[in-house]
Amino acid sequence: MKIHYKTIVVSDVHLGSDGSKAKELVRFLKQNTADLLILNGDIIDGWQLKKSGEWKRKHTRFLKIILSMIEKHNTKVVYTRGNHDDFLDQILPFEIGNFSIVKDFYYESFGKKYYVVHGDIFDSITSKMKWLAKLGDVGYTLLLWINKKYNNYRLVNGLPYYSLSKVIKQKVKSAVSFISEYETKLSEIAQEKGCHGVICGHIHSPEIKDMDTGIKYLNSGDWVESLSALVEDFNGDWDLVYYNEVESDKGITRLHNREINSDNEMILKSVI
Repeated sequence: MKIHYKTIVVSDVHLGSDGSKAKELVRFLKQNTADLLILNGDIIDGWQLKKSGEWKRKHTRFLKIILSMIEKHNTKVVYTRGNHDDFLDQILPFEIGNFSIVKDFYYESFGKKYYVVHGDIFDSITSKMKWLAKLGDVGYTLLLWINKKYNNYRLVNGLPYYSLSKVIKQKVKSAVSFISEYETKLSEIAQEKGCHGVICGHIHSPEIKDMDTGIKYLNSGDWVESLSALVEDFNGDWDLVYYNEVESDKGITRLHNREINSDNEMILKSVI
């Protein structure tokens, strides 16, 4: 059963990196379509491709599914530049048909105005000390490699995907503090721009929350760890949906039903 939304937002796919869950995202987009698809930065990982990354067939399939959505569903696709795909600065702004690439933009829906931006420009480490960010990227890549091996074991034993880095972010005080500061800073920027909300990515931490300032903060997460997306229905309501894989006795099965988990987050379980 396919679901058609008003808007779908995905970010941080990191095509070209070993940790990219491009195959899972293609499956997700085959079953979930929209009038507007926002690719909110770090879709292509230029940093990894320059270093040790590899462009695989599954990464090309993702680009093909985007073209298919434009052709079959007349989907408008807006790609905002992130820090890992900063090579796009050379062609910004770019527009052809229903596809455009921008640095940031405003999205208006049901009387609400949202500031859409990847989020890295507000991170002093990536904007002013890029070499330090790339050093941190090395450690993150190692953590993802460990996470991949661990989840291969879990999949074989019929267990759902488990994000080690997500747990670390939730446990380490400095990480929790950084995320809180990030949310506050982006919300303040959105307020200064006269917006009702901000739609971002970058920190791989999916979230929907109403800030004390009245600004709605929406983070689409990523397709490396969280496998999450933001979706807007035709009433203007936003939800976070997640993709999870488990292996059953009959092989892998795809489900498309929403559940409320213990954290009261809306989850879309998509299992093949």
